Amino acid sequence: MDKAPWTRSDALVAVGAAAVDLLGYTLGNSGEGLPVSVPGCLLLVLAALPLLVRGRWPAPVLGAVLAIGAAFNLSEPQLTHFGAAPAVALYTAVRFCRPALGAAATVGAALVVLLTQTHDRALTWSDALSSTVAAAMVAVTAVAVRRWQQQVSDNRRLLAERAVAEERRRIARELHDIVAHHITTMQLMAGGARANLGRDPEVVREALVTLESSGRLALREMRQLLDVLRAGDEAGPGRTAPDAPQPGVDELGKLIEDSVRAGLPTELRVVGEARPLEPTLGLTVYRIVQEALTNTRKHAGRARAVVELTYRPEELLVEVRDDGAGGPPAEPTSGRAGYGLVGMKERVALHGGSLTAGPPAEGGYLVLGRFPLAPTAAAT
Repeated sequence: MDKAPWTRSDALVAVGAAAVDLLGYTLGNSGEGLPVSVPGCLLLVLAALPLLVRGRWPAPVLGAVLAIGAAFNLSEPQLTHFGAAPAVALYTAVRFCRPALGAAATVGAALVVLLTQTHDRALTWSDALSSTVAAAMVAVTAVAVRRWQQQVSDNRRLLAERAVAEERRRIARELHDIVAHHITTMQLMAGGARANLGRDPEVVREALVTLESSGRLALREMRQLLDVLRAGDEAGPGRTAPDAPQPGVDELGKLIEDSVRAGLPTELRVVGEARPLEPTLGLTVYRIVQEALTNTRKHAGRARAVVELTYRPEELLVEVRDDGAGGPPAEPTSGRAGYGLVGMKERVALHGGSLTAGPPAEGGYLVLGRFPLAPTAAAT
């Protein structure tokens, strides 16, 4: 069924305009000793009726209102004024029509109201000025509202575009961290198995077990990410997707074990009293350690790695250090400072922290992330 050509707000505006014009007509004429006629009241009500469809046909509605208003002015002795119905019709036309048509409507409305008055006194500059100023004020208000709404619409569009871009970056970071870590592990294990074929069956078996485990973990984490994306689509606008299980600080021990099985001797150290972290922060810490260890296996050669979490009253330090091919302090190579490092910095920045990466003076490579934490009760 087709919906009505007007809305409830349009009906309220039409009723309000008719009431204001009727009140102004009766009080104004009574105060000046002029008659108040039933046909005049009916014309004022009739002039407000087109406002019901002002949203669909703003220009024709303005023409109809001005025509009925002119008939009222020519048939009824009354004081010159810019009525509520013409004001609403002009406002709608200027707001929704082209600028040229809006300007013509403003001039036309002022002239119609001014030139059709029949009050028994001569037309004065004050009359002309009042009608012109009234029409201009309505037009300026309509233009200001239109520009404000356009700005609001543009801001919403920009925010939506930024949200989409940020979501794409988030997905890219997750995909990179998941794929890069597990594919690197699988590549190293496959290479180790190939190198030991026919020589050390036990090493080959362990390498194949680790390769299988990495593939299974990669599929599981990819499935978790896809579940989050699918749930977000099904939730619809204004609704949030349920949280899927994501790794955090508690899973670092398992990550260290996987790193050791992949051939990188790794040690986990915790300094200070460990504190529960928000899930998003825990995931960020996990991904930073995961990416740093992946880079170490790819670039450091035969090395050892140390992962150290330092809990301070208002700060968490995440340090991943290796003693591999680092050399003297220098700018990281493009391979080592690729998308993974950019993704790590973006993750840390989302939590108000900072991240540095590079070879320290003593050699090797160091990744250091700093995260602000809420003060503990003991610290306060």
